[in-house]
Order: sequence, then structure tokens, then C-alpha cells
Amino acid sequence: MSTYVYGITAATHPSLPEGTGGVGDPPRKVRILKEGELAAVVSDAPEGLRPKRRELLAHQNVLSEIGAEGCVLPMRFGSVAPDDAAVTGVLAERAEHYAERLGALDGRVEYNIKANHVEEAVLHHVMADNPEIRALAEANRQAGGGTYEAKIQLGEMVAAAVKGKEAEDATALEHALEPAADAVSVGPESTGWLANVSFLVKREAADEFLAAVERARGRLPHLEVRVNGPLPPYSFVEPGPAEPAGTAAGGADAGAG
Repeated sequence: MSTYVYGITAATHPSLPEGTGGVGDPPRKVRILKEGELAAVVSDAPEGLRPKRRELLAHQNVLSEIGAEGCVLPMRFGSVAPDDAAVTGVLAERAEHYAERLGALDGRVEYNIKANHVEEAVLHHVMADNPEIRALAEANRQAGGGTYEAKIQLGEMVAAAVKGKEAEDATALEHALEPAADAVSVGPESTGWLANVSFLVKREAADEFLAAVERARGRLPHLEVRVNGPLPPYSFVEPGPAEPAGTAAGGADAGAG
């Protein structure tokens, strides 16, 4: 049977409560595989696992139980290895890396920040900052709306200016928050968001980081900024002894979202 991997800890990490259940219906019993100074928190992998709400919560709950007692390197939902031996084999092979990551991430959490433009506000910025766009818009207005070609030209100019503003604002937001974090991980682009960035933050500095977010909102009022966290530091752990999420078990990202 395949092995589902929740996370990696030190072998000295406190044990989970007896009977802790994980993914699956009925929930599969969570167990610990030790290899040298490391341990993996695993269960048997149910067949046909899908990223349903119950399963995502089960995965997160196991990580919460582990994380409450110390540092854990979280695997993303759907991380599955062929068997227990494959898990312990990779723990042995990458022992130095995982030990370094456990030290680097100890006492830290992840905050994921996503942002996009408030449409009316950013258009105001674009018009204010671009005399050429203002001139063409005024010419079209005086011409009763302008020709088809002039309208197309204006639309293309506005779209290009907004695109440039997106890149500028994404950089400004990242630079505003970076000093309050220990590390930064830029996520994949996603439809509707001009910025998708994760920050590694000391637990005791969480209030300082959130205050930096509020200051950034004040300086960039034409941005809608969404904060997700605190989260396990998914974005700061390389793939572990399992298939990436979305492969073997049809998993989905339960992390930074």
C-alpha cells in the first residue's frame, strides 16, 4: 500500500496523541517513521484520494497537531510515496538538507499575500500619470467618442499602462513587506492577482508583519490586498519523499492558496 506523507520532523519530536486520524474515510491512522535523526509523519494512502474539503482539513489538522509541539516541514496535500521504505530512504538520502530546513524554519510561519488592482482607482492613476493617454481620451471625448481606430488605440494604451502598473505595484508591495520577514518566495502567477508572494515570519514577529501589511495598504490604496496565514511554511520546503501534490493522489495545494 502507498504511504501518505504529512510532514517531516526531528526524531525527538513529541509523539502525536494516540489514535490521531488522517485522510481517508474512515480516517487512516497516523504513524511515525523514524530514520536517524529525522522522522516522517505518515499514514496509509487511501485509494482515489481527492482534494475534498474534509480531506484538506484532515491534512491540515494533522499538521496543526504536529506543529503545536515543534517544527515540522509540511508536505502539500496529495504527497504520496510508493511505500514506507521509499520515505525512510529519502530521509536518509537528504538528511542534511532536512535537518537544515528544520533549523531554518523553527519558530516561523508563512503568510501568503495576494493583491490585485481596484479597477476604478488604478484607472485614475493611469490617467493621472500618462499625459498621452489623457490627451487621446480628451480628443475622443471632443469628437463625440472618437473613431473606431481611436477607441482601439486608447484601449490598447490603457491596457499597456495598467500592465506596467501591475508589475510596478507588485514590486512595491514585496519591497514594503520584505523587511518584516526572514525570507520571501514568489508564487506562480494566477488569474486575477498581480502579486502572489509568501513571506516567512517569526511567530513572535507576526504582529509586526501584519502592521507592515496595513502600512502598505495605506501607501497603495489602489490595491486590494489579501492576507492568508499564519500557515505552515509550505513555500519554504523543497519537495520531500513523495510525489508533488496533484500527481500520485490527484492532490491539490492545501498551503498558501
